[in-house]
Amino acid sequence: MQFGNILTSEGWRLGEIHWEEGRIRRIDGDPVDPATNEHPRIVPGFIDLHVHGGGGADTMEGGEALATLARTHVRFGTTRLLATTMTAPDAQIRQVLCDVASYMEAQEPDAARVLGVHLEGPYINPGKLGAQPAHARNGVIEEVDELCALAPIRLLTLAPELAGHYALIRHLSERGVRVQLGHTLGSYEEGVEAMAHGACGFTHLFNAMTGLHHRKPGMVGAALAHAQYAELIPDLLHVHPGAIRTALRCIPNLYAVTDSTAAAGMPDGDYRLGEQTVTKCLGGVRLADGTLAGSTLTMDQALRNFVSLGLSLEDASNRLSRFPADFLGIGDIGRLQEGALADLVVLDPQLQLQAVYVEGRHVCGNVQGAS
Repeated sequence: MQFGNILTSEGWRLGEIHWEEGRIRRIDGDPVDPATNEHPRIVPGFIDLHVHGGGGADTMEGGEALATLARTHVRFGTTRLLATTMTAPDAQIRQVLCDVASYMEAQEPDAARVLGVHLEGPYINPGKLGAQPAHARNGVIEEVDELCALAPIRLLTLAPELAGHYALIRHLSERGVRVQLGHTLGSYEEGVEAMAHGACGFTHLFNAMTGLHHRKPGMVGAALAHAQYAELIPDLLHVHPGAIRTALRCIPNLYAVTDSTAAAGMPDGDYRLGEQTVTKCLGGVRLADGTLAGSTLTMDQALRNFVSLGLSLEDASNRLSRFPADFLGIGDIGRLQEGALADLVVLDPQLQLQAVYVEGRHVCGNVQGAS
């Protein structure tokens, strides 16, 4: 049980949230404006659909690295995540997928739950790699089916303009894999066509895609004009606050991701990102040539950054929890309501993290009113 201002699916209540066997059984209390009191703010656990690493560990290392990144991110309020790959040789990708599948069979109780894989590449445009290694190639349906058999790939990023990718998008969509457009030199028209074939999101909106021009709207224009969902890195470094505000006005279910690397939760220094070395300094992560290479963002800071841009706590919370859950089509996470999994984050009035619960298990922090 936890007492405080509870963000339920029907709005804020001041009262108690009760759970049993990992699921919410009831929420007691009366409607409230949390600004009128100093009690904790209780929101759904954060869901991060783009996680490359954390705590010094990189997804592409597989094995123990997956446990390390899951333990790291739960300390910042992330209760569910997608382990995200880098563009790499085929054998390495297959090994990582097998490692993720093995980890998911015996997930640790005091860590964020890995929901599956976000396959970011290798089916991206070699002319828009960003920080991805130079192993990009066109996707083939038979090969992708083989990868999907190794681990639950819930989300796949690709460049739609590459030959054969419209058919691949349709195939993936029909088998329930969400497809996002990213690392692309595609035009506005190619983005719209990809969405007609079943693509339903955009990877780190604005970054590693063709930008908006009034006579050449680009992939950003396709997203702003047509998307219901897109992910964005709200570290205030990858995307200017003005561009974030633009996306918020245009895309109803814009949601936050960290695109975090092994450097997340770690001091400045050198870290691995796939096969490359990246350097954390001045709040960012970069390749030797200065290219942004993922982030050090954590989801609790993403929440505070959204609020600093003028979003209400309720709106910001939706963009870290409910919207990514809805994007994946999972109805019992990302919300505090009867029957949902008891994943929750407890914040103080200044939005500093106080405690995290995963399926009702207190995994970190310490607050009054818990039992």
